[in-house]
Amino acid sequence: MKAKTSLSLLGLCAYALFLPVAQAHTFGAYGAGLTAGLTHPFLGLDHLLAMIAVGIWAGQLGGRAIWLVPFTFVSVMSAAAALGSLGLSLPLLEPAIASSVFVLGLLIAGSVRLPIIASVSLVALFALLHGYAHGLELPQAASPILYGVGFVLATALLHGLGIVFACRSHQYKLVQRVMGYSLIAASGLLLVAA
Repeated sequence: MKAKTSLSLLGLCAYALFLPVAQAHTFGAYGAGLTAGLTHPFLGLDHLLAMIAVGIWAGQLGGRAIWLVPFTFVSVMSAAAALGSLGLSLPLLEPAIASSVFVLGLLIAGSVRLPIIASVSLVALFALLHGYAHGLELPQAASPILYGVGFVLATALLHGLGIVFACRSHQYKLVQRVMGYSLIAASGLLLVAA
C-alpha cells in the first residue's frame, strides 16, 4: 500500500511537469463556478506543486504541524482571495508565487524543521500570495462563492495528498528529498526563470 501511494503521488507530480507554466493565473475565469474552482489547482504547475509541497512539508514536520500548517494555508489563502477580489495591485505577484514553490521544494529536500510559529508564518506568506492571485479572478467568475469553495476544497485535498505521501514515505527520506529537489524545487526554479 505504501508503494502504491508513493507511486500515485509521484505520478501526479510527473503529470505536473507537462502542465503549462502559470496557467492558473489567466485572470479570466469567466463562467467559473464550483467545478472550475475544484479543477483550478490541478491546471497550473505552480499551484499543483505548492499545494502538494505544503502537505509534504507539514507531514515532515509532524506533530501539530500536520494539521496547523495546511489549516493556516487554507485560512490565509481564503482571506487573501477576499482582498484580491477588491482588485488592488500587488507587484511581482507571479515571480513571488513561483519563488514559493522553489522555497517549499528546498524545505522538503533539506527536511528543514523550523519552529512551529516560523513554519506557520512562512506558509501564511505563501498562502497570501496564492490566495491574492485567485482573488483577482473571483470578480470575473459567474459564481465567486462557489468558485472559492471549490478552490478551497481542492487545495485541502492536495495538502492531504502531500501529508499522506510524507507520512507513508517517512522511512524513505531519499524519496522525499528527490521529490523536493527534482520535482518541486527544480520546477520552482524553472517557474522563477520563466
